[in-house]
Amino acid sequence: MSRIGKKPVAIPSGVTADIANGVLTVKGPKGTLTLSLVDDIAYAVEDGTISVKPANDTKRARAFWGMQRTLVSNLVTGVTQGYTKILDITGVGYRANAQGKNLKLQLGYSHDVDFAVPEGIEIKTPDNTTVEISGIDKQKVGQVAAEIRRWRKPEPYKGKGIKYRGEFIFRKEGKKK
Repeated sequence: MSRIGKKPVAIPSGVTADIANGVLTVKGPKGTLTLSLVDDIAYAVEDGTISVKPANDTKRARAFWGMQRTLVSNLVTGVTQGYTKILDITGVGYRANAQGKNLKLQLGYSHDVDFAVPEGIEIKTPDNTTVEISGIDKQKVGQVAAEIRRWRKPEPYKGKGIKYRGEFIFRKEGKKK
C-alpha cells in the first residue's frame, strides 16, 4: 500500500481539473498543464480533490500508484505557485547575464556560452553570480537547471563552478609537499 498514493490531491480555488481521452488537464492562474494517464491507475476528480487508485492488483499498478499521485500533485502546485531553482556561480571571472531569450555565461572557457531559454521557462539574473530559473512545469525547470549546471560542475578542490543553492560540495584537501 502506497502511503503517498492514498492521500487525495486537494484542488485549490481558482483551479480546474478535467479528465478526457486519457489526459488530465489542470488549469490555474499561472497556466495549463497536462498529464498522460496510465492505464493501470484509476483517476477521479470529485469534491474538490483528485484521487489516484490502482485499477488492478498488479505489481506495475502498485509501483506506479505513488508516482502518479505525486505527478498530479506537481501539476496542481505548478499552476498555482510555480517552481523555482536558484543556481549560484562561484569562481573568479565566472558570471551570467540574461539577455532576452538567451543566457550568456562566462565560465572560464575561451568563448562565452550562449544558452537558449526554452519555451515556458523564465530566467532572471539578479546579480552576476545568481541565476533564477522559474516555470510551471517542475520537470522542465529541473532539466534546464541541470543543463546549465552541466557547463561547469562544481569541483571539489576550490569549489569553483555552478551549484544549486543549498547544495553541499564535499571539499578535498590538495597535494602536500
